[in-house]
Amino acid sequence: MSNHQETNICIGINDQNQQQLHPLAFSILWSPLPPITWILPFIGHMGITTSNGTACDFQGPYSVGDRGRMAFGKATRALQINISSLPGGAEQWDISVQIANSEYRTRMHNICCDNCHSHVAYALNDMELKAFGIRQWDMVKLCFLVFFKGRFLSMGGFVAQFAPFGVLVLIVSLVKLI
Repeated sequence: MSNHQETNICIGINDQNQQQLHPLAFSILWSPLPPITWILPFIGHMGITTSNGTACDFQGPYSVGDRGRMAFGKATRALQINISSLPGGAEQWDISVQIANSEYRTRMHNICCDNCHSHVAYALNDMELKAFGIRQWDMVKLCFLVFFKGRFLSMGGFVAQFAPFGVLVLIVSLVKLI
């Protein structure tokens, strides 16, 4: 039985009318952002899920997706957060995600300073979450946390993140040999 089921932070009902956790509930999501990811494979698009696994992401100026479809396609990586020590639990998580969504619907998107990573950090800071030794969240911490700790959701996700970079490195190496 998973740790989440044991701590009773689960939501949803399965066929046997037992509570179960959506596989991506309470997660930070990541997807490649072509062509930036092709050159810098640790840079990509980020979102956050609600307690029922619905993806929310800052998609552009004054636009937040909160219906489960991320701006640059399906997530390829996820980092699930253990909320067992979060005061207010799943309810607080969802409230903070909604607050971040509402706030970012009023913001202009800036690729370098106020972007999808900032939206996720805003939600995590609002809920005052402490996880992975981080208490004050920002886009740089999130970038590297997901890069080093996020799991790939499929082999295709791994390929989408690293294959273009590998091809570029190969081309540069071959050109240097000529």
